[in-house]
Amino acid sequence: MAIRKLRIEGDEILRKKSRKVEKIDDRLKILLDDMVETMYQNDGIGLAAVQVGVLKRAIVMDIGEGPFKILNPKIIEKSGEQVFTEGCLSVPAINGDVARPERVKLEFMTIDGNTETMEAEGLKAVCICHEIDHLNGALFIDKIISGTKTESKEIEIDE
Repeated sequence: MAIRKLRIEGDEILRKKSRKVEKIDDRLKILLDDMVETMYQNDGIGLAAVQVGVLKRAIVMDIGEGPFKILNPKIIEKSGEQVFTEGCLSVPAINGDVARPERVKLEFMTIDGNTETMEAEGLKAVCICHEIDHLNGALFIDKIISGTKTESKEIEIDE
């Protein structure tokens, strides 16, 4: 496994739409393992492939339940609303409140090629929505509720 370079806001790839995963092979499995390691190394809870420069519809996440790998995610139901203060590994030093669904039902493909559904609420729903936005070329800063954006100059950015 390897730590991959994070793409930072301003990199045009972050604004591109990711392509559907058509084939599960060793290269994809290595990418997902690298993404998990990169997420942990940077103290994140989620990471989309585009954030490491790969335009594939793949995300990894861990909200304290262990790492989870998701391919071709699609929200098929959503309900409620919650406001959560978000940050992003690709937009360091900025936080802000974003309105997201309280609950989502997700259809996705597993690393074994099976199609499954999952229901998520709270932080898990926020993380899923945030990462799917990445796959569609959107960043959380596009959705920050006016007046809630904060910036920290204390965070060092390694380039």
